Amino acid sequence: MGFPSKSYWYLLCVMVLLPALCHSQDAYVCSRATYYGSPDCIGTPTGACGFGGYGRTINDGSVSGVSRLYRNGTGCGACYQVRCKVPQLCVEDGVNVVVTDYGEGDKTDFILSTRAYSRLARPNAALELLAYGVVDIEYRRIPCQYPGYNLMVKVHEHSRFHEYLALIFLYQAGQNDITAVEVFQADCQQWRSMRKAYGAVWDMSNPSPGAINIRVQVSGSAGQTWVQLSSVVSSEWKAGDVYDTSIQLN
Repeated sequence: MGFPSKSYWYLLCVMVLLPALCHSQDAYVCSRATYYGSPDCIGTPTGACGFGGYGRTINDGSVSGVSRLYRNGTGCGACYQVRCKVPQLCVEDGVNVVVTDYGEGDKTDFILSTRAYSRLARPNAALELLAYGVVDIEYRRIPCQYPGYNLMVKVHEHSRFHEYLALIFLYQAGQNDITAVEVFQADCQQWRSMRKAYGAVWDMSNPSPGAINIRVQVSGSAGQTWVQLSSVVSSEWKAGDVYDTSIQLN
């Protein structure tokens, strides 16, 4: 039995290297994407991230559910550029989407809103692209941009004054993740960790009375740092309140 030819080893190397080449080119990762239906073609208010109505309309409805990029909710709110790899049907720049939900498809990393999926297409080609159902894509994470908006803190609808406080952060710009949240307990003069309830929702029982001081741990390529949001939440907070932090996490 003879040794394999040089052409065999070359072909084997090419097959092994192809995913790596796709991954390394301009920091894009190769994958697949599909879409979900909705009456108005935008997002759903019941997404796993807990964003509610914000998750339906943010980024003009160009939103997505993800699976492995969800990262137990840490990936909620992250932004990605998604480019379709059907050149005769798709625009070169693709579409920028915000993660608002969890979803698994047929070996897909993205389940896009119908609006986001349609924006992958060239003019007058959306219906033909929708007929594919699933398309090959390449994607990369990009900084989120919300001109005119600071980071906002929302008191989640399930909160109950004095008994249970749940928070969610909206319009988080940049390319970093919020990986921990702490609230200052005035009675014992120390920081108390909030629990990651689900998605992008942080909660705690029996919060300290008075205005609530918050700090968030921000993690990214440059490492981790704490950012303090002083007296952001009013002493008379109630479910559904939204507070402007006056800063951004760029």
